Amino acid sequence: MAEITASLVKDLREKTGAGMMDCKKALNEVAGDLEKAIDWLRTKGLSAAAKKAGRVAAEGLVGVAADGTKGAVVEVNAETDFVGRNEQFQKFVGSVARIALDNGGDLAKTAAAAYPGTGRDVQGELTNLIATIGENMSLRRSASLSVSDGVVVAYTHNSVAPDLGKIGVLVALESTGDKAQLAPLAKQLAMHVAAANPQSLTVADLDQAVVERERAVLSEKAGQSGKAADIIAKMVEGGIRKFHQEVVLLEQAFVMDGKTRVSKVVDDAAKQVGGAVRIAGYLRFQLGEGIEKKSEDFAAEVAAQLKK
Repeated sequence: MAEITASLVKDLREKTGAGMMDCKKALNEVAGDLEKAIDWLRTKGLSAAAKKAGRVAAEGLVGVAADGTKGAVVEVNAETDFVGRNEQFQKFVGSVARIALDNGGDLAKTAAAAYPGTGRDVQGELTNLIATIGENMSLRRSASLSVSDGVVVAYTHNSVAPDLGKIGVLVALESTGDKAQLAPLAKQLAMHVAAANPQSLTVADLDQAVVERERAVLSEKAGQSGKAADIIAKMVEGGIRKFHQEVVLLEQAFVMDGKTRVSKVVDDAAKQVGGAVRIAGYLRFQLGEGIEKKSEDFAAEVAAQLKK
């Protein structure tokens, strides 16, 4: 019997889009013959995903999972929002979020991890799901947060089920204080992040290219005022401070009251929890952000369906 090498499995996976375990099984079934393995996968409906790979998948769900001092968030895409209401798909995304939690949010490790009760890895189970549901899907991204002492809390917005929604947020608070008191604060901050969509945690973290672009716009507008150069400079710096208040988490007005700066909310919490509190980090995944959606009118969509 031919040796089933890792490179052979890799070749089959690339040609068919099937999961690693399915590819290995196929090669074992046909004594390592690549072409026969492709046919074997086709007869099992496991290579159908490859035909759908070119279709834009910008819908789907964001899933979150948190446990004490660590949390993970994942985005799994599909072609239509109907799939987001599919219980089988929801179960998959929820399971993947928990698997990502165990793998530190590493996308490659998560995709290659065993999917419970199937004998397949996560990517293989996704391929199987594509063949079952009939839409292109992808495990697009995953990430995690952790703290040595404190809490990590997860929140989803536009939820369709627990820990599944259109926006997923993690907030990590570092503190030696009472964890039971910290968790509600972290939840409120996560809701704030979902609503306010900050670009960075601190002013120092903000992308300087973004700041300079804003400064150039402000300078151009201020220059049109005809005021003296020193006045224009002050106008620009005032505009930059206002910009920071709009896009930097610690500088933003807390959405819960619309006026208190987030940095003060965090500082004031120290009295309640019995220890200094610091936002160690946050993550915000919004479904489909950055994906260029294909635009088709309804008539063209119907015509395309009739041609299949």
